[in-house]
Amino acid sequence: MKKTLLAVALGAAVSAMAASAASADTLSDVKAKGFVQCGVNPGLAGFAQPDAQGNFKGFDIDFCRAVSAAIFGNPDKVKYTPLSASNRFTALQSGQVDVLARNTTWTISRDTSLGLNFRYVNYYDGQGFMVPKSLGVKSALELSGAAICVQSGTTTELNLADYFKSHGLKYNPVVFEKQQEVDAAYQSGRCDVYTTDQSGLYAVRLTLSNPDDHIILPEIISKEPLGPAVRQGDDKWFDIVTWVGYAMVQAEEFGITSKNIDEIKSTTKNPDVQRFLGTEKDSKIGTDLGLNNDWAYNIIKTVGNYGEVFERNIGQGSPLKIKRGLNALWENGGLQYAPPIR
Repeated sequence: MKKTLLAVALGAAVSAMAASAASADTLSDVKAKGFVQCGVNPGLAGFAQPDAQGNFKGFDIDFCRAVSAAIFGNPDKVKYTPLSASNRFTALQSGQVDVLARNTTWTISRDTSLGLNFRYVNYYDGQGFMVPKSLGVKSALELSGAAICVQSGTTTELNLADYFKSHGLKYNPVVFEKQQEVDAAYQSGRCDVYTTDQSGLYAVRLTLSNPDDHIILPEIISKEPLGPAVRQGDDKWFDIVTWVGYAMVQAEEFGITSKNIDEIKSTTKNPDVQRFLGTEKDSKIGTDLGLNNDWAYNIIKTVGNYGEVFERNIGQGSPLKIKRGLNALWENGGLQYAPPIR
C-alpha cells in the first residue's frame, strides 16, 4: 500500500512539474536565452557522439541544429544535454531541455501518462539482436537460454520479455542502466546477445574490437518509430519542432539540397517551392509558426535536406552504411512523407 501511495504521489509531482514547465512559451524562452537546449544520447555512433574536441555530431544532432537554424538562422545556437534512457523523460518534463532528440520511441504511454508529444518520426526502426559469429546462431529463435544484454528503462527491455514469452523461450537478462555499460558487458563476454534498436546495433558493432566477428540476426521484433519529443501544453513549440522535420523531408521531395538551394530560389517558378523557400508574395507560413518566412531556407542551406542528413551520418556516406529502407521517401517505397507545406 505504501508503495502504491508513493507511486501516486510521485506521479502527481511529475505531472505538476511537467504542467508548470509546459505552461511557459518555449519559443520565447529559447529566443531570450539565445539557444536551444537539446537532450541527446551521450554517445551513439552516427546519431549523437562527441568528437575528439567534444563537439557533438550525428543524425539526431543535425535535427537539433535544424531547429536552431529555423529559429535563429544559425544552426549552431544549440547546447546539448547528454541523457541516459532513465533520466531523459524527467529532463524534458522538468524543463531542463527544450526538446528531446535521443533515438526515442513514440508509444501511447509516453504520449499520455508521461505528458509528452511526438508527431514527426525521423527514423523508422525495429528491435534486433547481435551475436558473436562464433555462436553459430542464425535466428533469434535459437536463443533460448541465452544471456542477453539490455538497457533498462527502454521499450527494448519490454519487447524482449514479450518476444521470448510469446515464443515459449527462456533467457537470462543482463540489465544495465547506461548504454556504455551494456556495450562493455557484451564486449567482455558477460552476455551472449546484445539487443536494442537495429540502428543502434550497427552503431555498437563499429565500436567493438573486431566488428566482423559479430552478426546482426535477421529478425525485427518490434516497431520503433523514433523521433523528437516535447512537453505537452505548448502547441506553438510542438508545431515548430514537427515542421522542422517535415521541412527537411519536403526539401528532399522537391530535390532541393544545401548545394542547389540558392540557384533554385532565384530561378524557380513553382509556387509550392516559392512558398516553401519564403519567396512567395504574401505568404505567412513562417510567421504563422512564429518564425521568419525564410525558416525552411535556413534549415536546408545550413543543415541539409533529410536525405543529406541521413547519408552523411548513418547512410552510405558514413561508416554505418545503413540502407534507407523504410526511411526512403514515400515515392521510393519508404515511409518518409511530408504533409503539404501551404
